[in-house]
Amino acid sequence: MWATAVGVARVRALETERENALFRDPLAQAFAAAGGLWPASPPLADDEAARRRRLAVSFSIVIRTKFLDDLLQQACASGVRQVVLLGAGMDSRAFRMDWPEGTRLFEVDTAAPLDFKSSVLQQERAVARCERITVPVDLREDWPAALAAAGHDPSATTVWIAEGLLIYLPQDAVELLLARIGAQSATGSRMGLTLGSRGVIERFGADAAPGSAASMWVSEMPDDPVAWLAGHGWEASCHTLRERAAAYGRPISTPPQHEERPGGLIAAIRR
Repeated sequence: MWATAVGVARVRALETERENALFRDPLAQAFAAAGGLWPASPPLADDEAARRRRLAVSFSIVIRTKFLDDLLQQACASGVRQVVLLGAGMDSRAFRMDWPEGTRLFEVDTAAPLDFKSSVLQQERAVARCERITVPVDLREDWPAALAAAGHDPSATTVWIAEGLLIYLPQDAVELLLARIGAQSATGSRMGLTLGSRGVIERFGADAAPGSAASMWVSEMPDDPVAWLAGHGWEASCHTLRERAAAYGRPISTPPQHEERPGGLIAAIRR
């Protein structure tokens, strides 16, 4: 998973270099460079089908990053001042986004990636634009207790981000994660999720190289994400990658595929 987080940083670094970038992530290149020799990175296949899959994954990372940036800005505009990034990896939003005064941002992940990240941040002399609090805990353990001990207040609204996370969790773990988030969420809290679209594991995981991100994908979205999240107490809207890409000026030229519905980018409000 560490190698995957560094790979995401590499994609964000490439986007940052574009003239018409959808976001700027000045720290992404430092994370990518520092993690370049991480041994879990598998060799890249050089066939055309593999290249197309890599491009598709990279494109989805760019679009989802922009989608969740916007969701965070909207949540803060509504008055939310607590942010929780679950499986934070190399996320640098604490450093690259403008936050309202009083914002507290919690990064929840295991100790290894957080320690690696800390070393790069120190090297880059990065300064957070909000109160940033790291919470080193495995999401399979009692992370709500660790988050509370770090200062999270469940009586105040929170915006939760689970980016590129749920696809790695088996279904029972996904359900437990949602239940735990709900138990720590005051009415009016927000949530941004990315879900594996229908058929994505079959298309990307079937011949994935051992140790690659796609080889670890196990969970796709439910048939009706809106109804599923309503059952967890959230009023959700879902969007397809194609829809958001077009809205951001990056239209997808290939024809739509059936599994693109209903959509893997989720914004939700706690009711």
